Amino acid sequence: MVPKIFHIFRNTPLGRETLLQSLFFCKTVGSSLVIYIPKYTKFLMYFENDVVQVDLDGSYLTAPETALEHAEALAQEAGIKPVFLEPKNYTASTLPDISTNFDYMCCPRSISDLSSKIGLGYIGPRVRRIVQSAKFPVLVTSPAFKQWNRVAVLFGGSANAVNAFRLGIRISRETGFPMDMVTQVERRTPEFYEKIIREQGLDADRERYVENWRFFETGKFEENLYEIPHDALVILGAYGHGLIRDIMFGIKMEKVQSTITNNLLIAGPNYSARA
Repeated sequence: MVPKIFHIFRNTPLGRETLLQSLFFCKTVGSSLVIYIPKYTKFLMYFENDVVQVDLDGSYLTAPETALEHAEALAQEAGIKPVFLEPKNYTASTLPDISTNFDYMCCPRSISDLSSKIGLGYIGPRVRRIVQSAKFPVLVTSPAFKQWNRVAVLFGGSANAVNAFRLGIRISRETGFPMDMVTQVERRTPEFYEKIIREQGLDADRERYVENWRFFETGKFEENLYEIPHDALVILGAYGHGLIRDIMFGIKMEKVQSTITNNLLIAGPNYSARA
């Protein structure tokens, strides 16, 4: 079955950049695209153990008379025929229910705040909630369209990091792109992290798909982030604490946000991957 990525379209220049990112992801990974053009600023997403109300800012309702035309034109240029989602169920007259039966979801760094607030170092609270609740990974895009031609997995040794590694293998296998791993070594040795991969039975995948595993045993984390290829899709795992700052390397995730402009593919605590 062809995987599906869910995209909320915003008919603005920033929204165009985000849709371009979803279209590139579809072409690269071999995914189909489901686009939702909102008519209201709120909707509900029903996850297995949570209901998330997404509150969009008013920019998502910009020029509704041209939104479909603009989205179709961008998709046609990319050679992709999307499905446009029309909600069938409503909790209230202006509160549609949106399915969560997707394989990926694309979000800008914030979907709930005015675009003037969007920037590096900030992920909106609704995006955090979606990451925490979803079974699918969330593609958090760079502010402007940015192609990628390799994969970089941030690996900190946790169970969620193992899930991120499995997701990285999946993306590398589906795209044919090389994969890197990046580990900031703290109070451990590289052998500690290599043992985790072996114990998970993933050594063969590492040998086949991982081109470089970079261990940073010295230097500041934010300075070492310079070594992450600028043209990589960065994949990481999130803990279940409800805050993006608890991802992967703990509070170091905030440094990732404020330092690199790469697109991020985040696997939350409910995502279960099998490489």
